[in-house]
Amino acid sequence: MNFKEIHIGRLIKNRVAEYEIPMSRICNFMKCTEQEITDIYLEKNISTEVLLKWCKLLEYDFFRLYSQHLILYAPAGFKKTGSTNATLPRFRKNIYTKDIISFILKQVESGVMSKSQVINEYKIPKTTLYKWIMKYKEEK
Repeated sequence: MNFKEIHIGRLIKNRVAEYEIPMSRICNFMKCTEQEITDIYLEKNISTEVLLKWCKLLEYDFFRLYSQHLILYAPAGFKKTGSTNATLPRFRKNIYTKDIISFILKQVESGVMSKSQVINEYKIPKTTLYKWIMKYKEEK
């Protein structure tokens, strides 16, 4: 999975195909026509309201793809903690999925990136990276 370039319509279409969901059920749930569904499959971006419906219908958290993008590609200043008077909820820590961990470890193992490059590029703590390397080396 390429978290840098997310084409949400294509991913939705793939999920629909995997679960062989009939177009009539999709149209009924989404309250739109077959042509509108086909148009969504071609869209790189869709509204969050529509994406939320797709998440419910397909029982998959498509928003997590964007969270993973932020974890990997957000600029350094983005990850600074905000003021204590912030109105938006603050999350305790980043969530690294197995896909993200696997992607990062493949970068290191294949020589595409060094450990220090991964630490600097993705802002992953050094101890976290080394724990992943040890843990997933044991599982192989």
